[in-house]
Amino acid sequence: MFVKTIAAAGLALALSLAPAAAADKLTVLLDWYVNPDHAPLVIAKEKGFFAAHGLDVELVAPADPSAPPRLVAAGQAEVAVSYQPNLYLSVKEGLPLVRFGTLVSTPLTALVALKDGPVKSLADLKGKTVGFSVAGFEDALLGTMLASAGLKPSDVTMVNVNFALSPALVAGKVDAVIGAYRNFELTQIKLEGKEGVAFFPEEHGVPVFDELIYVTRKDLVADPRLKRFLAAVEDATIYVLNHPDEAWGVFVKANPKLDDELNRTAWTDTLRRFSHAPAALDAGRYTRFGDFMKQHGLIDTVEPVATYAPVLP
Repeated sequence: MFVKTIAAAGLALALSLAPAAAADKLTVLLDWYVNPDHAPLVIAKEKGFFAAHGLDVELVAPADPSAPPRLVAAGQAEVAVSYQPNLYLSVKEGLPLVRFGTLVSTPLTALVALKDGPVKSLADLKGKTVGFSVAGFEDALLGTMLASAGLKPSDVTMVNVNFALSPALVAGKVDAVIGAYRNFELTQIKLEGKEGVAFFPEEHGVPVFDELIYVTRKDLVADPRLKRFLAAVEDATIYVLNHPDEAWGVFVKANPKLDDELNRTAWTDTLRRFSHAPAALDAGRYTRFGDFMKQHGLIDTVEPVATYAPVLP
């Protein structure tokens, strides 16, 4: 009995001294600099949810926001945070990318005007100027919204303001802007002493879409790290929803430069937008939005949903 006890104790000691299994590395390229849109990812890393699922995840903010999907396609990283509309364009270009999860499951983009300005309704845009950042998809959004008010794209003048949407609007350089994020720009405008009003694409003819998604290469779809990644993100999302104040404290401790009124308000405004089930897929949503992209000439063919968003094995 004594010998068995010694043997058991020796085995336990050996196990305790054995090195822990190395976590599997995963590189995630963000779509932009770190901000409250990325809360589940930051919390998953800082609170140990990734580690609990055997992952060592590196979050990388891009120098060029358009680069992450291409870098993933080229094998420079395993995961990129991207946009559902951009996925269709990537597939059209022949990039071997697929969606395997959702970060933000509702549109964030909107058309924004000043509350005390001339645009009280979409119909008021006739003869006005609209600022934009990126041509193509934003043209399709605006065109559809205008059509819902009986207007045509030729009824407005488009002005490229690069990414200075709020400053251009507040300075009176344009009457409205398309592509503004409702969870950021409205607060940014308020901090400038103005009040903004938002018109939401999904309420004016545009099919609902996922604002932010996780994409990977086709040849990684069967990689078991991806399922564990989504499980960790789901755990983190639930933690953020259940403990928003504590999660905010963790977020700003990791990113102290974001501890200001703009990001604090954006944090609250973004919480309800996160996908509660990141792995879940609404196939109908992807089909409808593919039809929208084709209708506006952004893609030539609507591929089967599995081409854009296969179910992980």
